[in-house]
Amino acid sequence: MMPSKRTRPWLRRLALLALVLATYPTFVLTYTWSHVLQSPLPGGRHGPLDAYRHTLASAVVAYTFDARAIDLVNGVMERRGRRSNAMDIHNNLIGAGIGSRAARFSDIEPMVAHSVATGRINAPSPDQTTWLPPGDWEEGFAW
Repeated sequence: MMPSKRTRPWLRRLALLALVLATYPTFVLTYTWSHVLQSPLPGGRHGPLDAYRHTLASAVVAYTFDARAIDLVNGVMERRGRRSNAMDIHNNLIGAGIGSRAARFSDIEPMVAHSVATGRINAPSPDQTTWLPPGDWEEGFAW
């Protein structure tokens, strides 16, 4: 006698939810890194390229999901209290603003590139992308 096969619709829904939850971060990271790896900016850690990466990823999340998600990301990922974490939080918030203002998805990267191009070391303005001085930069990336 063969055991009966019971369908478990909740299991299918759970699997679909897991797939969706895994797909979204993959989309954000793939989009962001595809631009970062092509960028000529220096300072992969703590420099302009790091600022670009944080600003771009946050802009994508704000545009495609919700700018409030950036507060959650900052609380989880950037809470160590170092200068580099403060820089990352600042740039994540800049990106959230860009993503919220973008009219089309294709506007995001040019807006972020402009923000970084007009940014500066230890920018005093909350509306300006910032990074640490060159002596603090590290080549490579923070994964």
